[in-house]
Amino acid sequence: MKYARIVLMCLFVGITYTTSADGLIPADLQNYIAYGAIVTMLLLIVVAMLVLLKAFNVITMVTLRSQGYTAAQIQAEMHPPKKIKKPKGEVWNKLLSLRPMAEEKELLIEHDYDGIQELDNPIPGWFMYLFYATIIFAVGYLLNYHVFHTGQLQYEEYKTEMAQADIAKKLYLSKAANQVDENTVKLVNDPTVIAAGQAIFMQNCKPCHGEHAEGNVGPNLTDDFWLHGGKINDLFKTIKYGVLAKGMPTWEKQLSPKQIADVANYVKSLHGTHPAGAKEPQGTKETVADEKLASTK
Repeated sequence: MKYARIVLMCLFVGITYTTSADGLIPADLQNYIAYGAIVTMLLLIVVAMLVLLKAFNVITMVTLRSQGYTAAQIQAEMHPPKKIKKPKGEVWNKLLSLRPMAEEKELLIEHDYDGIQELDNPIPGWFMYLFYATIIFAVGYLLNYHVFHTGQLQYEEYKTEMAQADIAKKLYLSKAANQVDENTVKLVNDPTVIAAGQAIFMQNCKPCHGEHAEGNVGPNLTDDFWLHGGKINDLFKTIKYGVLAKGMPTWEKQLSPKQIADVANYVKSLHGTHPAGAKEPQGTKETVADEKLASTK
């Protein structure tokens, strides 16, 4: 131990000197010295552990000899015999609840078939536990699905999943409908869309354009003349941004993109209806017959 302390002191002094002399020793050499010091310290620790183990063995032997143990007894205490492992066959038989082959004659069943006899081995315990577990599971399944109806059968699960899918579809379509703008709006003749647009028109547009869009303060929306364009994209843009110079307010903050598209489609559905008391034409005559209806499926 005295020499180990000396070596450790030398290593400590060497590492300290290396650290303090950074400018004199290259960085790579410093790393090698540090690695060598660490390895040396680990080897010294291993040697010290071996010396301690040897010392403990010697102390144990001296103690046992002082208590009157013989050399054979001390050897038996210091090096106890290893446990004998059970043959693999015994372990296998125990797991399967089988009796050893040495007892085969005692297990033979008296009757035989064409000289073939059976062994009266019991059913393995693990198999019986598994069998009982399946019975408990079957009873629980029956009570859950067919008695108390706390669980859903296949057809009920199908209906539930279809309802959830329908809700998800409607949510997706509602979000997708509100992503429309003046560049993506489509002309449709869906009665649901037209009815929704009519309701919004009657609530917000009727005072200026009349009940049948015949024109009042605002222009007539049923003829071929338009002040700001008569295509579906033009109508959406006019409703969305308004025409402040002529008193047409912006509706993008009051109406959602879908609502604006519904109103625009409702106005397009009124083209050529010739309502009574229609206001005289204003703007430029446009032919918008080349517009195609979008699919409503």
